[in-house]
Amino acid sequence: MSNENLKAKLAEFDAKVEKATAKFPERKNVPAKRIYTPLDIENTEYESEIGFPGSYPFTRGVQPTMYRGRFWTMRMYAGFSTAEESNKRYRYLIESGATGLSCAFDLPTQIGYDSDDDISTGEVGKVGVAIDSLADMEVLFDKIDLGKVSTSMTINAPASVLLAMYIAVAEKQGVSADQLKGTIQNDILKEYAARGTYIFPPKPSMRLITNIFEFCSKNVPNWNTISISGYHIREAGSTASQEIAFTIADGIAYAEAAIKAGLDVDAFAGRLSFFWNAHNNVLEEVAKFRASRRVWAKVMKERFGAKNPKSWMLRVHTQTAGSMLTAQQPNNNIVRVALQTAAAVMGGTQSLHTNSKDEALALPTEESVMIALRTQQIVAYESGLADVIDPLAGSYYVEALTNKIEKEAWEYIKKIDEVGGAVAAIEKGYIQKEIQDSAYQWQMDVESGAKVIVGVNKFQMEEKPVEGLLRVDAAVGEGQKQKLIAMKAKRDNVAVKASLDSLEKACQDEQENLMPYILTAVKTYATLGEICGVMRKVFGEYEAHVSL
Repeated sequence: MSNENLKAKLAEFDAKVEKATAKFPERKNVPAKRIYTPLDIENTEYESEIGFPGSYPFTRGVQPTMYRGRFWTMRMYAGFSTAEESNKRYRYLIESGATGLSCAFDLPTQIGYDSDDDISTGEVGKVGVAIDSLADMEVLFDKIDLGKVSTSMTINAPASVLLAMYIAVAEKQGVSADQLKGTIQNDILKEYAARGTYIFPPKPSMRLITNIFEFCSKNVPNWNTISISGYHIREAGSTASQEIAFTIADGIAYAEAAIKAGLDVDAFAGRLSFFWNAHNNVLEEVAKFRASRRVWAKVMKERFGAKNPKSWMLRVHTQTAGSMLTAQQPNNNIVRVALQTAAAVMGGTQSLHTNSKDEALALPTEESVMIALRTQQIVAYESGLADVIDPLAGSYYVEALTNKIEKEAWEYIKKIDEVGGAVAAIEKGYIQKEIQDSAYQWQMDVESGAKVIVGVNKFQMEEKPVEGLLRVDAAVGEGQKQKLIAMKAKRDNVAVKASLDSLEKACQDEQENLMPYILTAVKTYATLGEICGVMRKVFGEYEAHVSL
């Protein structure tokens, strides 16, 4: 059918649909068109570049076989209370079929304080596991072979310290650093923009990140040195297009910093990874994954001149959307997570964590974690969604939406470049303001009823209090303090002081790579707080400010 005939047919069809749907005014403001045709993907600024999986620009996936070769890594995010309790949960997950671990750390650990610091009071072990020293890390991975398991650690400002602890534990197990596989989040820019667990100002923070890039390229070659995170940007209220645009802008900033530090782009780009949110709008999420791969491939090839195809690949870990879970009717969250899982799989994720139904209320119980893991396994083995690579390719709607998201992402990246890059855009408050505006609009739509959240603003019901929620005992904090006191009494404090003095001196020399000094300090059982304290002394602390 010619385009002219198609346009005429479409006009006739649209008139019929307009008349038929007049009785459903509540569906009139849906942002998508009612029907998509070849006209929506032809002769557009961002023409569909479908191609083949495993080939530039990787719209259809970064591997030629995708899930026909092997499934995504089922990496369940866990950590709470003490290292002993978290170790039990990790071993339970591995025995239940999880193929990778993902570590959640408590708030004091995330911001570089020991459990006995006054600032840690009331927060020890609450939102993740408390890790004060190598002694805790040894317990956390007891009876878990680090030569076989792939571990992701959600840690940012003190990522260098936690990575050093992991390397030291592996060495004690007889596993060399070059055998280790895993990821540290290590994405400080999104902390300034959306999450808030920063310690140091941007310049020394970027130095630590590039130090990790360099150290791992030589010593831990299979380690993903950063997981550039859109997840928290989306959780803060961004749109799908903003999620990938702001995250890729951060990725550009990290690549520029590494190149400025003297690294060749192909020496580190292949170990960069990304972290996406799997939100509720299934087809929009699929398009987001596809568009993000295309944008990053072009950035690395055209902007940075990367030669190695691995440098062009956007590899992504995904987590289902915690912000979309509701405290009301929590069993509904099982359905939400299943749909988000389907979106991530059809979008082509490399690893996935599925949230538990009770996470809007408390830390997840073992039962709810098992349902979340089984959700992935059912999608993998029973749904058929993993049988075909990029199963929605060629859909007029999905291809048009992929083009639209890519176009919007490039527009944001251009604006950020004009501001002076991601760091400048954060310092000027531009990215924060865009996220805040989107979050506000979402909330207004929910409150007006324009956006329906089942069980929240529609289909409500009387509910009984949820029983059996997991609570962290308040005694955990005191117990952790006592363990810390006992560890400090046994260690060689002369060696600790010497290692911290060496680290402080190295911090003052911008040419020094700090990772070897941090690793030495960790091995003496210097604590996280002591190591971060030395760096705070030299680097100072970041104070958030917004000037619009």
